[in-house]
Amino acid sequence: MEPHRVVVLALTGLLPFELGIPHRIFGRAKDPAGRPLYEILTCGLAPGPVRTDADFAVHVEHGPELLATADTVVVPASHELGPVHEHGTLTAELAAALTHIRPGTRLVSICTGGYVLAAAGYLDGHRATTHWAYAEHFQGLFPAVRVDAGVLYTDDGDVLTSAGVAAGIDLCLHIVRRDHGAAVANDVARRTVVPPHRDGGQAQFIERPVPEPQLASTTAARAWVLDRLHEPLRLSDLARQEAVSVRTFTRRFREESGVSPGEWITRQRVERARQLLEQTDLPMEQVARETGFGTAQSLRKHVQAALGVSPTAYRRTFKAGNGAGTLPSPDGPSVDAGPVH
Repeated sequence: MEPHRVVVLALTGLLPFELGIPHRIFGRAKDPAGRPLYEILTCGLAPGPVRTDADFAVHVEHGPELLATADTVVVPASHELGPVHEHGTLTAELAAALTHIRPGTRLVSICTGGYVLAAAGYLDGHRATTHWAYAEHFQGLFPAVRVDAGVLYTDDGDVLTSAGVAAGIDLCLHIVRRDHGAAVANDVARRTVVPPHRDGGQAQFIERPVPEPQLASTTAARAWVLDRLHEPLRLSDLARQEAVSVRTFTRRFREESGVSPGEWITRQRVERARQLLEQTDLPMEQVARETGFGTAQSLRKHVQAALGVSPTAYRRTFKAGNGAGTLPSPDGPSVDAGPVH
């Protein structure tokens, strides 16, 4: 198979960090034989230097005609979008460039790159996100877009958007996972030294992302849980690992992670189930026991809610050696975690 071609559109005023994310994440994805799964190329509105928001420019070899060859187009953030940001309208040059994109091409934005997709009409009727600081302005400018400022990224099939900076990493890893499964995405994450999975539905902006100095974190409890996902888990057990009350533990956990302990545990169990479905032939009842869901029916309920397909369909798509998957994925698990158990 030919590698999936990703074309990154570099616009004046771009942020170098965001420009590098697709190259870093997609460029590390390999098949079992070590062959690259993606080809990543960069284009501008014209070949030549593109000014960044730093004290250097980047030289782009390709013009916008390259967009016509893309399977996926990524638009990173820029701080100089002009009328796109001010009035929600494309410049003539940018509008002409976007006409090269073929129907059916997957479209991805990182941070304020979503303004470009929205101004072109690609986000009309879709759920989308952007950096929390711009969400209100974005929604006012593009009322036809369903803006969700409280998530890291959204996945609406062939239109995907992310919040600012590091959320672009999360989105690109999500795309690798969607295309090729958790094993490939986890390998990319290990090589990049980033967490393998932050759910798209996770809060993008937590009021106190860093615990107060006098407060202990919940790291020990999380590590303890990951070794015991197959066991019944109670909030009191988790709180005991940090030597605090259940009430204090629950508050600290939400402050640090943006979700409840129950929701976090359910997500870890789903992630463990993905690995077992991809890498083993264990029957569903055993997968359910190994992941703490108890029964195949409970496993099916949570996997279906999180991934949009049954465990059997997920295994059929992503079982090791089956090649690239084509599994659609929702915006991230919308599970009812319920009580910790």
